[in-house]
Amino acid sequence: MSRVTFIVLLVLKLAAFTLIGLHCWTAAALVFFVPDFWVLYHLFVPSAQGLCRNFTHFETTATEVWLTIDDGPDVADTPLILDLLDRHQAKATFFVIGRHAAAHPELLAEIRLRGHEVGHHTQTHPVWSFWCISKTRLHAELDDALAVLRRSNLRPRWFRSPVGIKNFLLPAALADRKLECVGWSIRSGDCHSRQPESVVARVRRHARPGAIILMHEGPSVPSAVRMKAIAGVLEGLTAEHYRCVLPKPDQLR
Repeated sequence: MSRVTFIVLLVLKLAAFTLIGLHCWTAAALVFFVPDFWVLYHLFVPSAQGLCRNFTHFETTATEVWLTIDDGPDVADTPLILDLLDRHQAKATFFVIGRHAAAHPELLAEIRLRGHEVGHHTQTHPVWSFWCISKTRLHAELDDALAVLRRSNLRPRWFRSPVGIKNFLLPAALADRKLECVGWSIRSGDCHSRQPESVVARVRRHARPGAIILMHEGPSVPSAVRMKAIAGVLEGLTAEHYRCVLPKPDQLR
């Protein structure tokens, strides 16, 4: 937690006790608890902007979207996804987990060779603890993955936190490493679906120019959906004349 945020919350807690002393029970409850809800909202809601600048779309006048694929590289999925992207003349950003990338540097090279982009998705993907990990652990999650990518001559600009969760220390840590946080505007739901058709329908229903689409690769996606969802989404976007592009930094909003 930043020093300023901590001081503000502490002052509000003290103000609440003052209101209790004045028997202003409703006002005291609001002053005591509402800031906590604000904090929780900005920690756990992926689109929230209060703690960290988080890009959720990009400006464009063309019929184009940004396809992002999390949790790889995966030895089974990544080569197939790259072939699908080639088939549809689509570009994508792969937000890779450092420990997976360390095991398969050849996949990083192939992603880059095919004209796609590699983003930073932490070293170990600590879903349940990322919001409260220490400064030392946070820096390790960032620096260890950067070291892995650097060995493949990659210097990512974009960072995506695990399931979009924030950390009070994240903004400063990203700024020090010249990383910027990217969220999404369309969550495909591929990790929780049992039918690829529902994933495709969700993406097509919400597709609009400038949207950022979140999809996944690897074992976190159910076997019935794995690969079929990405294939269906690319087919659907192509049918509706959408191009999957890599937006320029100044387009992001």
